[in-house]
Amino acid sequence: MKDFRGKVAVITGAASGLGREFAHVAAGLGMRLVLADVQPKALEHATEELLAGGAEVLSMVCDVSKASHVQELADAAIARFHQVHLVFNNAGVGSGGLIWENSEQDWEWVLGVNLMGVVHGVRVFTRVMLECAQRDPAFEGHIVNTASMAGLLTPPAMGVYNVSKHAVVALTETLYHDLGLVGAPIRASVLCPYFVPTGIAHSHRNRPIDLASHERATASQAAAQMLTEKAVESGRLTAADVARIAFDGIREERFYIYSHPQVLGSVEERFAAIVRGGQPADPYAATPQITEMLRAGVKGRR
Repeated sequence: MKDFRGKVAVITGAASGLGREFAHVAAGLGMRLVLADVQPKALEHATEELLAGGAEVLSMVCDVSKASHVQELADAAIARFHQVHLVFNNAGVGSGGLIWENSEQDWEWVLGVNLMGVVHGVRVFTRVMLECAQRDPAFEGHIVNTASMAGLLTPPAMGVYNVSKHAVVALTETLYHDLGLVGAPIRASVLCPYFVPTGIAHSHRNRPIDLASHERATASQAAAQMLTEKAVESGRLTAADVARIAFDGIREERFYIYSHPQVLGSVEERFAAIVRGGQPADPYAATPQITEMLRAGVKGRR
């Protein structure tokens, strides 16, 4: 997709972070916007900002972990704009700590948003876009699923998050192959950012009450939270930078879109270990101070 003007973009997690920046780039390209987020006030503010800039915007409070909400989002998009060309399945949350210390609620919350949110987006919007293609022979579509470098690596004390993002990578690769199988005029990409200053380190602020963990945070969870906050806040690339990188990837029809390609050396080491049948490669081999920080945080707590 190279011509964005007048086309319709659907963005989940649109009230902050990457989603909000996707919306600003899309608006600057003349796209019409469908914005979804679980944060009503933040979504209202983001919408007002874009409307003030002259964008056409439809916004809905939407919990992507619920299939019915995503279907309602798609129905509203078609009712308002009649087509959908670009979908960012972007909403995401984070949770850390030693993998055996994560609660059932941790797993349900993170997988519900990070994985099932993308599953629902792919299941619902791919069908919508295929219907659009049937009505318009010139139709071009693109689906971008936000994963993470944690979808290609397995950092310690990030197990729930790692699992969710590895699944998003696998889902998107399969989507790519399935779209090719039927000759659909729809492209797919997986976005794998590294540490970028967004609100994900504080995503627990939006955690549903029924999935709240009533257990006291363990030492490993506290250490993982501290590391995530520090790493995210120190990121040199901004969310706006990553949004521009993502749109460049869409124009160039790149499947894998990276914000920090320098990290791919660690990915290569991981896959080399898999091929050799060796032990899992250390994702922090180049930055051992991170491992030492985590080790110090969990020392004596098993």
